[in-house]
Amino acid sequence: MRVPVTIVSGYLGAGKTTLVNALLREDHGLRLTVLVNDFGAINVDAALIQDADAESIALSNGCVCCSLGDDLALSVNEILTRDEKPDHILIEASGVADPVAIANALLSDRRVSYAGIVTVVDGANITDLLADPLLEQPVSQQIRAADLVLISKLDAPAEEPLLDRLRAIGARTPTRVDDMPLSNLLFDVVPLPRTATPAPHPGYVSWQHRSATPLDRRALGDKLANRPDGLYRMKGFVLTTGGAYELHIVGRHVEARRCEAEETTLVALGLSQRISREQIEAWWCGA
Repeated sequence: MRVPVTIVSGYLGAGKTTLVNALLREDHGLRLTVLVNDFGAINVDAALIQDADAESIALSNGCVCCSLGDDLALSVNEILTRDEKPDHILIEASGVADPVAIANALLSDRRVSYAGIVTVVDGANITDLLADPLLEQPVSQQIRAADLVLISKLDAPAEEPLLDRLRAIGARTPTRVDDMPLSNLLFDVVPLPRTATPAPHPGYVSWQHRSATPLDRRALGDKLANRPDGLYRMKGFVLTTGGAYELHIVGRHVEARRCEAEETTLVALGLSQRISREQIEAWWCGA
């Protein structure tokens, strides 16, 4: 029997990992394997973790979360050659990836069946993204490619202008994440025939930082208030003189909440036409 594969897509910071977290915790009755670029970002409850090693986390509900290697086909093959195969595979795509390319790479493997693309749309930032001449095409491609579009970060049902805009792009029945059972992603998505071709996307620069030296808490506030315009996404943990914070930057939105961390570990992304790695480094390190 073929193992169904669902691809979770969405632009940087849309809420893909939050969605995956919720699916891992849900009692769906399936042995679910999740492939992500960095499963360290999957913050599952400690009580749910049964076993963990360098490449995977086994959960007490039968789910497994694995790191995604450089070669997608090899990662999927490794899962399918295990003694205990999963009931369903979930692939969390990179925020800048075209899900069509991922789907096309999987279709040649007769051991899996294509179960659709789920694209998470950032309800707080989608208007700005679609208005950006560099991002409108790749973001629209993720929406058009989806068999199910889920809108995140909305406290109330989506207003008609937003729904009309998404439908005009090609979204199939866009739905707010909170308005449907998550298990529908695994059981009720009806895949479209894969006819679209992968779309090009603009270049990005990435930046990483790690330090055990605490940052002055007031300095953190100043940095966040004066971040460079070209920085779109940043996430990680910041150790300050006033305790540790989990940090998330998505476009113009910033969230910093208390957490437990022993060092600062951060990653950041921005369009290469608008910012450089050196500019991010100079901003954060004060050069």
